[in-house]
Amino acid sequence: MNPDPLDSVDAADAARLDLLDAQLDALYEVSSVLSRSLDLRQTLREVLRVLHDRGRLCYGLVSLLDEESGDLMISALHNSDDADPFESVTYRPGEGVIGRILEQNQSCVLPRVGDEPRFLDRLNLYRPDLPFIGVPIRIGEGRAVGVFAAQPPVVDDLLDQRARFLEMVANLIGQVIRLARKVEADQAALREERDKLRREVKGAHGFDSIIGRTQAMRIVFDQVRQVAKWTTTVLIRGESGTGKELIANAIHYNSPRARGAFVKLNCAALPDNLLESELFGHEKGAFTGAVNMRKGRFEQADGGTLFLDEIGEISPAFQAKLLRVLQEGEFERVGGGRTMKVDVRIIAATNRDLEAEVRAGEFREDLYYRLNVMPIRMPALRERIEDVPDLARFLVTKVARLQGRDLQITDSALRILMRHDWPGNVRELENCMERAAVMSEDGTIDRDVIELTGLDVSTWDGRSVNGAGAAPAPALRSTAIDGAEAVPKVDLDDPDLDERERVIAALEEAGWVQAKAARLLNMTPRQIAYRIQTLNIKVRQF
Repeated sequence: MNPDPLDSVDAADAARLDLLDAQLDALYEVSSVLSRSLDLRQTLREVLRVLHDRGRLCYGLVSLLDEESGDLMISALHNSDDADPFESVTYRPGEGVIGRILEQNQSCVLPRVGDEPRFLDRLNLYRPDLPFIGVPIRIGEGRAVGVFAAQPPVVDDLLDQRARFLEMVANLIGQVIRLARKVEADQAALREERDKLRREVKGAHGFDSIIGRTQAMRIVFDQVRQVAKWTTTVLIRGESGTGKELIANAIHYNSPRARGAFVKLNCAALPDNLLESELFGHEKGAFTGAVNMRKGRFEQADGGTLFLDEIGEISPAFQAKLLRVLQEGEFERVGGGRTMKVDVRIIAATNRDLEAEVRAGEFREDLYYRLNVMPIRMPALRERIEDVPDLARFLVTKVARLQGRDLQITDSALRILMRHDWPGNVRELENCMERAAVMSEDGTIDRDVIELTGLDVSTWDGRSVNGAGAAPAPALRSTAIDGAEAVPKVDLDDPDLDERERVIAALEEAGWVQAKAARLLNMTPRQIAYRIQTLNIKVRQF
């Protein structure tokens, strides 16, 4: 009795429907896998596992094009041994069946892989008596960026259906690759921007941002360079406006903790109860208005540096709480019972005489010694008056950038600035330069503009200067400049003279006796010696 043809048709349809059901289930699970993670290699491995377990495909392989080398690199493989024997296996475009799929950007179905001479089987995985299907992986409608291949476990008449299923999965893989590459590109851009900002921050807070050539500042620079290497606690001493925060910045951004946070707090700005919450944080409900848990400055600075400005202003009651965290690195949030432990470098600053306050019992001695491990003293501006010209030029450039215009300061203006004792230090000088820029209509800051700022230059080195803010004009005189012909009637206060000409003229007038020349210019001997050196004036011997 002959078999009924309808039975064979029904059997084929049943096999096709059974495969379709399995593929739909597998496709659903594949879509779930692809949405779970941006770890591309791990995701691809999981997809191949699903296809092996649910999609009736063995030895799934994904190879992606390496843009630098132009080779196909195997990125994921599923085999029963759960091993990775493919790390060094690559294909050139057009090489073997895999390379040909990439080059032609077309699918390839082999009914019996052992009959294809171009099939290289470098992985030594595939059975030669079974089919093989490979499809290109595309991103959108463009060229192939990889190959997705697998081997059906049986020989049947459903190769076309299996190939279409592989193409559907390859399209999904292509979308994931596009997303992963976009995320990778975005992350690379963010890393580049982060590194750029770090370089800018380090440059802005490095040694170049701190102006000073005097011996006092050279000592500070040497101390900062040395202490920045370690985690030693630093106490920066000095009057208000001397640049203590700049030094703290330089220490942090030139230290191994530069990648960590640099957190600042002005201790004088808050009462004890708010200071405790700011430094140690608080739990939700710790007090009225504490609607959420909040990390304090110590937690924010974990792994980095905490700068405590005006440390001398904290009360004796709070000094004991601060001492514990400095000694043990432990604290509790306000309203909490859990002990927090942090790794924070402390840089403190003060303009107070802590030693006198310790003697008076107003500042804890043990806290003083805990803070005063590495003291750095910032000199007042009046102690480094030779730095005023460089500081003024730097600040004028800064103001010009903020105002979006060109500004310049003349030597005559710089001489006026050097006659002031700057009780407000660099901060006062910065304010003066900003006022001068506002008062300058043409962008030139000269002595007249400086006088318009209201700068008090009535005293300098303890001597009265004509009572009106200007030095008495010396008598007209004649002099020679660096051996040139005598120039009659040179006025040392002539604003058209540059600084070098003025110093040489005074030296000529004084017979090259530096002390006399200094008096003519209302300078100290130290100041004129500094000018001679920096202006490269060759001293004459008589």
